[in-house]
Amino acid sequence: MFTLPKLPYDYAALEPTLSADTLHTHHDKHHKTYVEKTNELSQKAGLDGRPLEEVVREASRKGEKPLFNNAAQAWNHAFFWHCMTPKSAEPSGALKAAIERAFGSVDAFKDAFVEEGFSHFGSGWVWLVTGSEGLKVVSTHDADDTLVKDGLFPLLVCDLWEHAYYLDYKNDRKSFLKAWLDKVANFAFAEKQLAAADGQAEGFRYPSPGANDDGDRREPPGEGEQRPRA
Repeated sequence: MFTLPKLPYDYAALEPTLSADTLHTHHDKHHKTYVEKTNELSQKAGLDGRPLEEVVREASRKGEKPLFNNAAQAWNHAFFWHCMTPKSAEPSGALKAAIERAFGSVDAFKDAFVEEGFSHFGSGWVWLVTGSEGLKVVSTHDADDTLVKDGLFPLLVCDLWEHAYYLDYKNDRKSFLKAWLDKVANFAFAEKQLAAADGQAEGFRYPSPGANDDGDRREPPGEGEQRPRA
C-alpha cells in the first residue's frame, strides 16, 4: 500500500508565504485522502503493489477515471511538496541558462508562469516542463499531470486548487503565485529534475508501496527520485 509521504520540512517552515494551517489542511487532509482512495481503487483494479507512476498511466490508458484522479493527485502533491523549500534561491547554473534560452530572462519566465496559473480556469496545476522544444510553461486541469503527457518532463509545479492557497490568500491566486515563485519555489530541485531529464541524475519518484518512512523532515537531496522515462 502507498503511504502518505511526510513533508520535507516543518509545517511552519514556509511561513509567511504559506501558513502551517494551510500545510496541515492540505497535506494531512487532502493529500491523505487521495492516497487512501488510491490504495482502495488500485487494489480493486488489480494494480496493488505497482509503482504509483504505473498506476497513474494504467488508469489513464484504461479510462478508469476515479483511480486516475486519485492516483494522479497523490503523485502531483508528493511532487509539489518537493517543489517548495524554506531556503529558496533564484535559478542558477544549467537551469538559469535553460530558462534564459526559453523565456529570455528569469523575470520573463516568472511572468509567464504567473500568467498561465492565474488564467487557468478552475482547479489544476501549473508546470515548468522540459522536452524536445526546451523549457515551457503549461497548465493541466484537475488531476491531469505530466506522467501521461508524452515528451514532457516536469521540473516544477504549483498547485492551483483553492485548498492550496485559500486560507492565506482567499481568492487572490495571482498574489499567491507571485509569492510562491519569489519566496518558496525550489529551483534547486528543478535543476536536479533538469539533469534527470538529460539522463545525468535520478528524477523524482513516489515512494514505493510499503516503503518505510523514517519521519525525518529535511531538504531532500534526491530522496524518492527516478530516471525519466524514455
